[in-house]
Amino acid sequence: MRFSRTTAHLALLLALVALCASAAAGGASATSARATAGLTIYAGSSMTTVLPQIDSGNQYSFGSSSALATQIKNGAPADVFMSANTSAPAALYAAGVVEKPVNFIRNTLAVVVPKSNPAGIKSIYDLTKPGVKIAVAAPSVPVGAYTVTVLNQMGLNAAIQANVVTQETSDANVVAKVALGQVDAGFVYLSDYVIDPGELTLVKVPAWAQPKITYALAIVTKSPNQAAAQAWIDKVLSPAGQALFVKSGFLPLTAPVPAIASFSPAKATGGATVTLSGTNFTGTTSVTIQGVPAKFKVVSPARITLTVPTRAKTGTITVTNPSGTATTVKQLRIG
Repeated sequence: MRFSRTTAHLALLLALVALCASAAAGGASATSARATAGLTIYAGSSMTTVLPQIDSGNQYSFGSSSALATQIKNGAPADVFMSANTSAPAALYAAGVVEKPVNFIRNTLAVVVPKSNPAGIKSIYDLTKPGVKIAVAAPSVPVGAYTVTVLNQMGLNAAIQANVVTQETSDANVVAKVALGQVDAGFVYLSDYVIDPGELTLVKVPAWAQPKITYALAIVTKSPNQAAAQAWIDKVLSPAGQALFVKSGFLPLTAPVPAIASFSPAKATGGATVTLSGTNFTGTTSVTIQGVPAKFKVVSPARITLTVPTRAKTGTITVTNPSGTATTVKQLRIG
């Protein structure tokens, strides 16, 4: 296949994750390097791209949040632990290994397929078809646990797990398998797709089935850099830090509920484009017309364009994000 910039980026990402994991496994031997390069931060691999944008002067060890938590518990020289869930930092806090955790960002689950989409996957339900090859993260990895939660909620776990051909140690590995065409689909975070979608096609997980994915961080109790670690937390929680996360496909902790002010045209046929005007459209996970899902694009926080589904009927338009739902007062007339 043609190796584009995106594939090269993924290969570099995997190499970086592997290198960081190897360095983290070195434990106390890495202590001497800490004085020369900022803080040592252990973080889930879904944050590989965004954290250096916030501060490139730190040392980052990226990998599975559960594996990193084990390394920190065993004495690895981290200053801050940034996890893709809240349970791993909570367990370390209960053991006295880290200070009280702080929630700092959210994420959503998504399915990605190769850009060419050879299996013709258009919805999560297509993953139950015989012969479809699926990559997931192991259940011990946060994104793997979230995947199981979604599939159980949708009643699809048994059917889709039957098509799983590999369980990876991180979301980065799942992305690489899909981008390289080694599998037909993979379950990852939405932020994994947003980083660089050149080789991938997004298949959205229904908003009603989305798990609550909240990331938490904590200062390691034995860190000699407590003040600097707190300054890092302040930087992550700052408007500038949060904006970088949102730009990379993450969701703020408290996304406002969307509101629809108007739409045009008032009447449309299947395949036509309708424009919604309103507020708080960033982070929209679904748009429906009388319950029928529509393809959409968030043009700005105040504008969404949608394509009227061919099977849609006259009815209200609904916009949903993780914080809530907005529905038009007037109906869009179809026909």
